[in-house]
Amino acid sequence: MMLRSTAAALSALLLLCATLSPSSAFVANPAHVVASHRPSVGTIATAASASPACAFPCLRPLRSTAADEADAADASGGASSASASASDDPLGLTPELRKMTDAFASIPDEKMRYKQLLFMAGQLPPVDAAVQVPANKVPGCLSTVYVDCTLTPSEGTTPPTVQFVGDSDGLLTKGLVALLIRGLSGCTPDQIEAVDPEFIHAAKISQSLTPGRNNGFLNMIAVMKAKAREIAAGVGGADGGSGAEEAVAAQDDESAAAQDDESAAASDETIITTFEQRDGKPMYNEILSKLIAVLKPAAIRLVDNSDQHAGHAGSKGWEESGESHFALEIVSEAFGGLAAVKRHQLIYMLLGETMEKIHALQISAKTPEEV
Repeated sequence: MMLRSTAAALSALLLLCATLSPSSAFVANPAHVVASHRPSVGTIATAASASPACAFPCLRPLRSTAADEADAADASGGASSASASASDDPLGLTPELRKMTDAFASIPDEKMRYKQLLFMAGQLPPVDAAVQVPANKVPGCLSTVYVDCTLTPSEGTTPPTVQFVGDSDGLLTKGLVALLIRGLSGCTPDQIEAVDPEFIHAAKISQSLTPGRNNGFLNMIAVMKAKAREIAAGVGGADGGSGAEEAVAAQDDESAAAQDDESAAASDETIITTFEQRDGKPMYNEILSKLIAVLKPAAIRLVDNSDQHAGHAGSKGWEESGESHFALEIVSEAFGGLAAVKRHQLIYMLLGETMEKIHALQISAKTPEEV
């Protein structure tokens, strides 16, 4: 039975590799999330080469946006043929959204889907400060979210297409933003308008979302659709946004109001971005550095209890610097919707090789709402 389950999981991952475009890279090794976090512009990263321990070398490399757009144009024959494909989709999905939806749905493990969203968050390019203005802010989200778009003029028989940019200060939310940007960019306003938000259930991503984040996801799509309509009609810009606001207002008023309250509470949280490094304590510094960079905690405290376990056998950290046992307390929005065991697994994954150097890590991981 176990062998059959393993074979099914492997088959799903192989299917995932085959269906995704070359611009995708699903996480095959925990170290990829840390190593690939917010790469510099122009960096080409590969999920297969990010770690020698990669278990799935079939995963394809990330490539530049220009290369992806060129391939997409060659493969689809332009936005007109893509529009025909989208019209046949039961959920009105764009070709790229359909591929990602099927790929996510093929993964039997919720934890792996969650990891992929975190990986996509790390791959999202940083946005210009000009994007982070009130007109581009998505209301009703637990985290702060900004989205904006530009219009690529029509060329020959190819209709105008929309290109999106965006960002969020919440890690999981940022992964959702990255998914939508990738799935909707390069499409016409009509294609974008046709997308049914219910695809989040078909992709099984909704299993990782709290009701609050699910409502925020709906608001993101509503704003992106409104912005696509506005820019196609020649309205919007720095002083625009009314259409986006009306689109969000069309969502359930009670849910939106509840999310606004939660968003205000979340925005009051202080995000930890730095810490005071300790001389001669490489394990302590590694743990805090990796967790702060990815989880962006509202609070984090790491206690070195190694002196209570002096000379513990089998600990590389003890041999190198006298560090073997730690107690971690961390508060992060990234833990929302995850059971305690999955929160611990996420931390182990992010720490990667560091966990092999210490003997024990006691963890208390909470969301801001649980503190």
